[in-house]
Amino acid sequence: MKNSFTSKQIAGVAVLLALVIALQSFSAVIPLGTLPNFALVPIVLGAIMFGPIMGAFLGLACGVVVLAQVIAGGSPFYVLIWTNDPIVTALTCLVKTTAAGLVGGYLYAWLEKKNKLVATFVTAGAVPVINTLIFIIGCLFMTNSVYGMADGQNVLIFILVGLVGFNFFFEFAFNLFFSPALNRVIEIVEKSFKGFKRK
Repeated sequence: MKNSFTSKQIAGVAVLLALVIALQSFSAVIPLGTLPNFALVPIVLGAIMFGPIMGAFLGLACGVVVLAQVIAGGSPFYVLIWTNDPIVTALTCLVKTTAAGLVGGYLYAWLEKKNKLVATFVTAGAVPVINTLIFIIGCLFMTNSVYGMADGQNVLIFILVGLVGFNFFFEFAFNLFFSPALNRVIEIVEKSFKGFKRK
């Protein structure tokens, strides 16, 4: 990828950034759990089309929106973790999607030379896995809130079943379902606008 961005690339990133903010904000209105959901798709697309740095940038933007939702107290869980473990909560919110976008971009760059469709599927699947894994690690360090919620249960099992559960499977399936469409979008954009093409 070029070190400098063309106007077309900047416009593309701006559209994806708007999508990340809108979709993550929408998830607060109709929450599906404690993790980001639809917003992971534009992060995947950004990581694929513009590389790991832009994937990380879009992931960070998503994390900032999530952190704002947590601080605003969008759910009882958010109020609890922000009140009792604010530093770990902030780091978890900001790092998980940032790392997911960064690693997703590197994965795609590594695999696309062999098979672009496989690279798209792997990237789309890896982003929610990394996002969720870092969320789990963050929760393990939320000793003042999550451990109290576990109420004597095994904390890891409580996190996996009570906090991750359905949401991870939804995100993973949603991303994989849209992978063929993402691949098609990438092909069309690359053919139509040379400025978008990864280097």
